Amino acid sequence: MHAHPGPIAPSEQDRTFLVTGNTAVDPTAPGRTAVTFDTTVLVPTFNEGANVATLVDRLSAALQGRDAEILIVDDSTDDTAEQVRRVAASAGLPVRLIHRVGADRVGGLAGAVTAGIQASASDFVVVMDGDLQHPPEMVGALRDAAGDVDLAIASRYSGEGDSAGLGGRYRRWVSSGSTVIAQACFPRRVGRVCTDPMTGFFCVRRSALDMDRLRPRGFKILLEILARHDLRVRELPFTFGDRLAGESKASWRNGVQFLYQMASLRMGRMSRFAVVGLLGTIVNLAVMALLVRGGAGLNYLLAAVIAAEVSILHNFLLQERFVFRDLRNGVNRWPRRLAQHLAFNNAEAVLRLPFLVLLVETMHVYALLAQAATLAVAFVARFFFVSRVVYRSHRPALAQAQRRGTAGASR
Repeated sequence: MHAHPGPIAPSEQDRTFLVTGNTAVDPTAPGRTAVTFDTTVLVPTFNEGANVATLVDRLSAALQGRDAEILIVDDSTDDTAEQVRRVAASAGLPVRLIHRVGADRVGGLAGAVTAGIQASASDFVVVMDGDLQHPPEMVGALRDAAGDVDLAIASRYSGEGDSAGLGGRYRRWVSSGSTVIAQACFPRRVGRVCTDPMTGFFCVRRSALDMDRLRPRGFKILLEILARHDLRVRELPFTFGDRLAGESKASWRNGVQFLYQMASLRMGRMSRFAVVGLLGTIVNLAVMALLVRGGAGLNYLLAAVIAAEVSILHNFLLQERFVFRDLRNGVNRWPRRLAQHLAFNNAEAVLRLPFLVLLVETMHVYALLAQAATLAVAFVARFFFVSRVVYRSHRPALAQAQRRGTAGASR
């Protein structure tokens, strides 16, 4: 732990460190050595001026006696930066400000967090929102929980956690759905260790991060960190509170950014799964064509059933070898995986048959084209099932021990 190098006088200039883009400006002592702390509380803000004073006061009280600083990375278009400078003059903790303007606002909230981590010289960085929906009083517990792991996460969906502060049913549904998608796309790095990859409240050990791996975009930086690193993770339950002041920044654009982020992060496993699925579709259509138009002359429905069985087995073998090979340890043995795979895909094939009949008999779509269309629609469901069920492991012993330790600490 770094020792604090003596008291800092409570003046605005000493407590405020203005950084624009990559240029650092310290008005009191240009070029002086940066002060290091055990913990940096990193708060990305966008038009949160009304919350700054309360946030800093509560953090100062919660972290009294700890070797910590507050670093606010501000992308605001209002007076938030001025409010930070004003509050810093009498704050109980050292306060620094990175004010990004114009073209320097790269990567949205995730970019602001990345810039803050890079500007910190602390051993640990606690990331939290500036609207007080993340309770400042929990920051110390997060830091302590990260002491023997790489990442401590405040989860709305673990233990006694609560997402009440999200508000309406629609936002809760979006949050839960996004979590399921993230866990399915990253079953090992996210699904097995984290119940709330969408949270913005966590403490990370800086030495565990490879900053060159991060491609910040949008607003889900924790998902970016988890997906690009193998980390030891501990979760603490927390209640997502109500916003103190201002308006939520959530919008439909966030959903678009999330989908883009998922596509960018998951071009590995999902793309391999898609390739296997494409090959399976080719096998399926080839077998069906052979049975319908070849010497057998079978009815298209019977041919579709036989083709489905052949392609299901084909896909399982290729998925085992090329898509989920790294997840086979610690999951059910291959006969059970095969049984689960066959059960789901046969059920899915049965559900597809009425649609196939509808397309062919009612809409007069060519049988092979109709079969290809139904297979394409079923792709997403198959990927989620295989990721979340067939290759879902019991949590590793370390994660179980961590959860037991967390439960004991929270009593």
